[in-house]
Amino acid sequence: MIAKYPVPATGRPATPGGTRRSLILAGGGMRVAYQAGVVRALHEHGLRFQHADGTSGGTMNLAMMLSGLAPEEMCQRWRALDVRDFASLLPLRMYARGPADLPALGGPEGVVKRVFPHLGIDLDRIRATRGIQGTFNVCNYTSKTSEVIPHQELELPLLVAAISLPIFMPPVPHKGCLYMDSVWIRDANLLEAVRQGSDEIWVVWCIGNIGEYLNGAFNQYVHMIELSANGNLFKELAQIATLNERIKAGEVIDGRTEPIRVHIIHPEFPLPLDPDYYRGRIDGATLVDRGYRDATQYLARMNPAGVALDADATRMRDPRAGLMLRISLTGSLGAKPCRLDIAVEIDELAAFLADAGHGARLSGRITCPGIGDQLPATGGAIDFGRLLKLEMGFRAAEGEIRLFAEGSIRSLRIVFGAAQGKLRPGWGGLLAAALSLHATGAQGLGLRMRTVARFWRFVLFGS
Repeated sequence: MIAKYPVPATGRPATPGGTRRSLILAGGGMRVAYQAGVVRALHEHGLRFQHADGTSGGTMNLAMMLSGLAPEEMCQRWRALDVRDFASLLPLRMYARGPADLPALGGPEGVVKRVFPHLGIDLDRIRATRGIQGTFNVCNYTSKTSEVIPHQELELPLLVAAISLPIFMPPVPHKGCLYMDSVWIRDANLLEAVRQGSDEIWVVWCIGNIGEYLNGAFNQYVHMIELSANGNLFKELAQIATLNERIKAGEVIDGRTEPIRVHIIHPEFPLPLDPDYYRGRIDGATLVDRGYRDATQYLARMNPAGVALDADATRMRDPRAGLMLRISLTGSLGAKPCRLDIAVEIDELAAFLADAGHGARLSGRITCPGIGDQLPATGGAIDFGRLLKLEMGFRAAEGEIRLFAEGSIRSLRIVFGAAQGKLRPGWGGLLAAALSLHATGAQGLGLRMRTVARFWRFVLFGS
């Protein structure tokens, strides 16, 4: 009998003696667009999974995968999502009660009617999926436990509850209990992967882990999530480490004779928070690009044995006062229309200004017939010296191709493999880039203003 739906592109049924892999999609709010880029990079690397687990925001990407979306389509849908679709109001009569009696700031209508359909989430298809086992983590508030829901039993109220964070969305009633986001209990369920018999666990982590304690009520709400999420992750890593030590000592545990390998892909610096997404300081396309870049770089340098199973597994660099801007360039490449979208990340303005080349990191994507539609870059760097220079890498069917460009901000000559061309932002593109410029890692309005002003001084006067 032919199955109604094929095995998802990211899945593959287990084979006797083969490596059994789990993909763990942790939470991270709307920033989990980052995970779609990671999933695409893992898929292009040839990795397939027999089990995938989602918690909090990660359940949206898990639902997309199990709905049959290929990684490239996942990326496209996140790029095209209107972030405002997440927001919807409760009935107005509830706000009349006053803030002390509100169940939450908003409701689930936008998620159910706009976000889930746009992301291609199809519950019937999810339940019918074969060839990969999916598990969704949802908090049962009534019993104060985190429940693991097999994808065959997933229902809409549980999927909504999985991203219903206290204060922002109300708990969801279902079969006599109240359900909500599991993040306060766990934000990733590695032990479920162990229970599923996986030999190799791949975790995509979006929650911050820095040493700096930030001011402001929202930042501190996020810090509480970070404490809970990272704390439980480290506990589970320690349990896996203990299991591995017993295996190395010669024990055979549940048929295991080899240690469990854990790989964790996360940003070098914390991802911008959801308010930055709403304000347009970051967008879904840039988050996807960063995820793809970070994953390809991890894959290039990874230890096949995995990461150390300790509290440094998700450690990120503490942010410093820096800047980010986005710019789009259009023109021709090899007589074909071409568009290059770039996000420039200046991680620390002081170091940028002290560097004679004034270098910065890049992520981005290229669209050109014969090359690809929004093909993400594997990485890149830009030099703001006397002559503007940039270099980016792209993975094509024939292997990685480097893009080189030089010129001025108004016009760049580019070489991409054997093709040559010219790209310009145009006056509209320059204005959009200027409007996208904003300070990152700078706490307080005064420091943010000084950081931006210092960069404009460099741009206008070279000092």
